[in-house]
Amino acid sequence: MTQRTILDAIDDPELGGRLVDRRDALARSGRLAAILAVGSVPVALAAVARSAFGQGIPQSVAEVLNFALTLEYLESEFYTRGLAAGTLIPSADRAVFQQIAKHEAAHVAFLQGTLGPAAIPKPTFDLTARGAFGDVLLSYTTFKALAQAFEDTGVRAYKGQAAGLMASPAVLGAALQIHSVEARHAAEVRRLRGQRAWITGNESDSARLARFYAGEGNLLQAGIDLEGGDADTEAFDEPLTRDQVLGLIGTFIVA
Repeated sequence: MTQRTILDAIDDPELGGRLVDRRDALARSGRLAAILAVGSVPVALAAVARSAFGQGIPQSVAEVLNFALTLEYLESEFYTRGLAAGTLIPSADRAVFQQIAKHEAAHVAFLQGTLGPAAIPKPTFDLTARGAFGDVLLSYTTFKALAQAFEDTGVRAYKGQAAGLMASPAVLGAALQIHSVEARHAAEVRRLRGQRAWITGNESDSARLARFYAGEGNLLQAGIDLEGGDADTEAFDEPLTRDQVLGLIGTFIVA
């Protein structure tokens, strides 16, 4: 994700102008090179996006972003703890999860920076979901399965919240950029598990994961009743409401 791509995603001329002015001011002051150092890119972009609102982010937008931040906190901790769990992740796959972990950390930094003081603190997580996934940091099979569930859920969650960000094109553009990366994560984890990159119906290869795929077999799209083959369910990814997502990840949150 780059500053230019976020600016290109903006449709509001007034909002876009403010962002461009901010970018140009940074360039003129000679600080742009320092801000665009690799480790600070998400924070820099968040500062630019946040400054566009002037008086602060609207409450409705902040609620959506904090909801997304909760998901990103969970994913970031999941991969961080998985990578720290000794030999849980085989060396052949370790680079994949290291890269995904970096992406999730960047998402957290961006959302925190955009929200500023309005950002919620990181919750305390129980990655076993109160024992439902008790071997998540001991079994690579379970770890990959839960990684897939988190990534697939993240994709559907961002999709479900897009409408709530339409009044803020800069933030919507950034959220869509995160959404597409989450989809790539999901496809890569599915590949590691020997599965297809897309979801067929409300499939689940584990009873523990079945609830994460409820509704994916929907064949009614925009009022059009599809034929009903596997390709029809694969061609459409179903969005999730905030309540549905919180219902799925609530057992992973302790406080």
